[in-house]
Amino acid sequence: MIKEYKTISEVVGPLMLVEDVENVTYDELGEILLPTGEKRLCKVLEVNGSTALVQLFESAAGINLKESTVRFLGHGTQLAVSPDMLGRVFDGMGRPKDGGPALIAEKYLDINGLPMNPAARDYPSEFIQTGVSAIDGLNTLVRGQKLPIFSASGLPHADLAAQIARQAKVRGSEGNFAVVFAAIGITHEEAEFFASDFRRTGAIDRTVLFMNLANDPAVERIATPRMALTAAEYLAFDLGMHVLVILTDITNYAEALREVSAARKEVPGRRGYPGYLYTDLATMYERAGRKKGYDGSITMIPILTMPEEDKTHPIPDLTGYITEGQIILSRELYRKGIKPPIDVLPSLSRLKDKGIGNGKTREDHADTMNQLFAAYARGKECLELVTILGEAALTEVDLMYAKFSQAFEKEYVSQGYDTDRTIEETLDIGWKLLRDMPRAELKRIRDEYLDKYYDQPV
Repeated sequence: MIKEYKTISEVVGPLMLVEDVENVTYDELGEILLPTGEKRLCKVLEVNGSTALVQLFESAAGINLKESTVRFLGHGTQLAVSPDMLGRVFDGMGRPKDGGPALIAEKYLDINGLPMNPAARDYPSEFIQTGVSAIDGLNTLVRGQKLPIFSASGLPHADLAAQIARQAKVRGSEGNFAVVFAAIGITHEEAEFFASDFRRTGAIDRTVLFMNLANDPAVERIATPRMALTAAEYLAFDLGMHVLVILTDITNYAEALREVSAARKEVPGRRGYPGYLYTDLATMYERAGRKKGYDGSITMIPILTMPEEDKTHPIPDLTGYITEGQIILSRELYRKGIKPPIDVLPSLSRLKDKGIGNGKTREDHADTMNQLFAAYARGKECLELVTILGEAALTEVDLMYAKFSQAFEKEYVSQGYDTDRTIEETLDIGWKLLRDMPRAELKRIRDEYLDKYYDQPV
């Protein structure tokens, strides 16, 4: 039996205290009924004896302590799921936002998900083609992996996110591929950009879009990525789809977490973020992966803007601990007009070895990748020497490497936000650049591949 309580004792910012409650549990959802007849949602943050501390999903304005009532619904925050989710736009709480009808739910799932048994996890091993050469060729994304993008304020991570969402595919199972896109704390302008881009390109048909705007309440921001992951778990493990989850921007999520933590007067950790930031992020990121006995999988690309471009800041630092690598965007490359400005040298995909090679991409992939990394790194060093000593101080070989690194940025990394390259095209561009080098310099590639691809261009 659901009881109504008229025992609200105080409201402080986004928090409210309700006294004399019975059988109320942590994270339980509640409804506040205002004297005007308006309903607002809240959830239980803490229960101490018969006193419950609840967090408001909307503003506290207009809550009359004497006349407002609260009733607890007996369950946590849930998401209505059904196959009809694909092609729809929702707000941060899972309510339709595209003017279409409400979903006829196949079931209601708790947004915190169910923990995956570590023994039931399967190792990520299949290649996902994003169509972006700097990722596919050098920092390969593997099905079931968590690969964050570290950006900085003003860099075009939104364009890259939209490009990956449009282009990504698991080769051979294109029809079974879905994208869940969660935009957290974004502006109206960005929301409009994502929605219109997906509709323009037709990518919306295989996408579930969750939009939480910057003027929405903090607690909704905390729920948004979990809504998205719950939808992804349903599509992956109930419908057997390969799901790519893109979360942008994790920094806004962590700020909302800090805001709620400050309202609760908790002792802050590093830079004012709560001490449980690591745990909280892990409960999100670790929902990616593959399960034994299931065809579906969840691959995750969280995107975050590094405050002050500092990768030792708690958010990128902890994200880097939990996830399997990082793609780093560079302001220097952005100034040069390289699109997308991915800095391949500090970027890393820890699982790339598992998703490349014969039968997955192409037999020469690992060798060409190593050679491109080595040549580009040496080329950048040579360019630095040119600025210090001048061209005359460099050997002929050094100048060749310097020229290679410039060509590599222009032709390989820079491809614009509308070009979708297959892995074969990416590898062929790599070979085209390497053919400008003498064969004797290509020490990281086996002779059999040099005979096949260097001497006899395919």
